[in-house]
This record gives sequence, C-alpha cells and structure tokens, in this order.
Amino acid sequence: MTKAVTTHQTSGELPLLIVGPSWVGDMVMAQTLFTLLKEKYPEASIDVLAPGWSQPILQRMVEINEAIVMPVGHGKLDLLARWQLAQTLSKKKYQAAYVLPNSFKSALIPLFAGIPRRVGWRGEMRFGLLNDIRLLDEQAYPLMVQRFAALAFPDHKALPETLPRPCLQIDSQGVADVLKNLSLDLARPVLALCPGAEFGPAKRWPESHYQSVAEAMIQRGWQVWIMGSDNDKAVGETIRDGLAEADQKQTVNLAGRTELAQAIDLLSCAAMVVSNDSGLMHIAAALNRPLVAVYGSTSPGFTPPLGDQVEMVAISVDCGPCFQRQCPQEHLKCLKELSPELVLAAIERLGGAEPVQLV
Repeated sequence: MTKAVTTHQTSGELPLLIVGPSWVGDMVMAQTLFTLLKEKYPEASIDVLAPGWSQPILQRMVEINEAIVMPVGHGKLDLLARWQLAQTLSKKKYQAAYVLPNSFKSALIPLFAGIPRRVGWRGEMRFGLLNDIRLLDEQAYPLMVQRFAALAFPDHKALPETLPRPCLQIDSQGVADVLKNLSLDLARPVLALCPGAEFGPAKRWPESHYQSVAEAMIQRGWQVWIMGSDNDKAVGETIRDGLAEADQKQTVNLAGRTELAQAIDLLSCAAMVVSNDSGLMHIAAALNRPLVAVYGSTSPGFTPPLGDQVEMVAISVDCGPCFQRQCPQEHLKCLKELSPELVLAAIERLGGAEPVQLV
C-alpha cells in the first residue's frame, strides 16, 4: 500500500530536509539516498522539497515523511518566495539539508531556513551556501545514483559495494480503480511502450520501430499500452495508426490520459516494458517490471535503470553518445539503426515470449 504523507513529528526524531531534483528519473534515483539516510539514521524524519509533479512519486516511497511543494518554478530566482518558505521551514528545526541539484538557487532555502548542516556538491560555486561542500570526482562516482548516495557519507568515503535500489509502493485499490476508469483489463499480458522523452528527439526511438515490436508481441497474444504525457499523445497515435486494424484493437494509447499516479499504477500491471531513456523508464525499474531500455544520444553508463529485470539496448556509433537534445549530425543513426530485432531479442532474454521473425 502507498504510505500516507504526514507532517507529524514525535520526540526523538531527527528531521532532515532534501532539496530534490527537477526530473522524474532523477527523483526516482534519489530514493537510494533516502534509503541510505534511513539506514544510517533510523530516527530520521525525511522531508523532500520538490516540484509539485513529484508528489505521486514521493508518496510511494516509504522513507519519506512529507513532500513539500516547491513554490518557485524551475529556473526562477524569486528571492521573496524562497525567503518566505524558508521561514516556515525553519520552524521544523531541520538538523541537516541535502541539496541534490547543482544550481546556486537550490541552496538558498536551506541557508535562509538556518539549517545548521547543508550538504551538496560544489555545483555553481556555492561556497557559503553549503557548509559540507563536496568536489565531484567523476571517475570515483560515474553514475548519478552514486553521486546522490555519496552525500549520505563523509566526504571521500568509499560507497558500499551494493547500493539500495529504488522501490516504489503500489496501492492495489488505486490499480483497480484506474483499470476500471479507463476500461482496461489484464486478460492478455501487457506490453507497455514508453515512446516519449522530455529531454528531446535524440532520445526517441522511431515510431516505426515501436510499431514493429508491438506487432510482434500482439502476434504472441499480448496487448499493448502506450504510456506517456500529453506531449507524447501524437507519437502514441502515430504508433497505433501504423498498425493493422486487428492489431489496433489490442492497442490503447494512454498518453495524455493519465496523471502520474495513474501511470505508476498502470506500469505496475505490465508484464514487459519497452522505454526510451526517460522518467517512465526509471519508474518501471523501481516497480521491478521486466524492462528493455533503449538508448540513443545518452548512455546507460550514467543513468541506467536500477532494476533487477533490465536489458539495456544501444548500438555503437562514431558520433555518440553525444548527450544532445537534437542530433548534431541530423541523421539519428544511434536510434534508427537500433533495430526492432535487438529489442525483441532483449524481450526474449527477459522471458517475454518465444522468438518471432519480423517480415
């Protein structure tokens, strides 16, 4: 069941504040830090200050006491609003703050709130704002999750050999409600396709490749749910419209029809997920769903999905990974030449189905 968010604190608790990241995937990976802090300080009461969209994720993390909505939009300074929120937060008597974004602005509220220990990476020259400031060694911490986790320990201390993985809780009643409200059933195993990526088109596997995977899995007796935000609705329609009429009957485009909480519940029903490098990819991994993660301009060497049933698929190209939103060469070779057969083979390795030859 989903843990209810509460603001109540009891004597003996150690109140801690996390200034959370601004991206879905990063927030999921940050749960590793939350878990480490609870292991290190069992009496900790952890609050997370983050954008409002993140509440459905934070409410599903058992480590979190309260999700506090950040009232200032991403990239805005608004010193008055930050000061006013800090004065409210100061009443909670936080003993430490962990600032995950690297921006100057993100470190202001813990300072204004008078939190005595303020931990984070140096970022945008935050001397004076942070007083436990770390200089990042990218070779020592090549993964983003390692950079989050390192803040739970003294500077330069080696990380545990195995880090705790994100694990989102599911409310079974919420699952039943969203299935009923969207007229969905689980009579066939569900292949969830996540073809969007807020970062940009250089992360998006072609719609025609998603179509090929959908066709092959429907032949095997599966149904297909296309997941995403309202920005992904048109992409989902393109995928569905490209299927044969019979296959369209086994395919539903849910992009733009669900709130984040509902998308989490629906992904928990998937017997297999195929996703671009996106927030939904990290959510699927944290739900421990069998997952094929498709990489284009980015690299699984920095932000891999942290799940037990994951296959990461990428091809080597002479220009990548470039980490660009748009393909600098305008050919998208890293994605177009990553064939549906590679993804289907990964599905098979995860136990998804018997091999099917594409025609």
